[in-house]
Amino acid sequence: MYSIYIVEDDQQIATLLGQHLGRYGYDVTYTNKFDEVKTEVIEHSPDLILLDINLPYFDGFHWCRQIRTFSNVPVIFISARTDEMNQVLAIEHGGDDYITKPFHLDVVTAKIKSALRRTYGEYANNTDSEQKEINGLIIYPNKNEVEFKQSRIELSKKEFLLFAKLIAQPDQIVSRDDLLESLWDEVDFVDDNTLSVNVNRVRKRLHEIGIVDAIHTVRGQGYRLRVNW
Repeated sequence: MYSIYIVEDDQQIATLLGQHLGRYGYDVTYTNKFDEVKTEVIEHSPDLILLDINLPYFDGFHWCRQIRTFSNVPVIFISARTDEMNQVLAIEHGGDDYITKPFHLDVVTAKIKSALRRTYGEYANNTDSEQKEINGLIIYPNKNEVEFKQSRIELSKKEFLLFAKLIAQPDQIVSRDDLLESLWDEVDFVDDNTLSVNVNRVRKRLHEIGIVDAIHTVRGQGYRLRVNW
């Protein structure tokens, strides 16, 4: 039984979510200490977190950053903020997905199932575990890490899955549909902009270790990873 931790200050919405997920067999807990979210996550060690943005004391972005200092637990934002900038910020601060209010409960359930499968289920360990090297870039699949010229970074689960998909077909176009399917099971519920945001995150992470402009957008088709860095 997977445990879901709900951080939502609207009691009606929190209860609605909790009752619905409980019918699917999830163990649901709620926070009522909105100034102690990090402490409660450490205490409960949930398998997934549903996180609102507009919260008392600190917003959801703050808490997601705090959680990412010690855990890669899947975090799905649920917010009334529908603009693209907040969706970008959610992912930039470490979120795995974003659902706008008002939401359909079936969409929430599908996204939760997808995130849990990616993290703990049948797709959790589908990358080759052996260390690889391509043109001086060293890849550590067991750690979700990459190293270049003695600079090493750890990628999030989704960042690494996306990067692994691209580098498995170097200098070839990988379609947006293929990338979406490699990161999310329920692609019908994924905003196309979400993929673009994740690609940009990987670009920025590679830039941190000195690899610049490696991922090229092929308009109307997908992305190409050029390995002549």
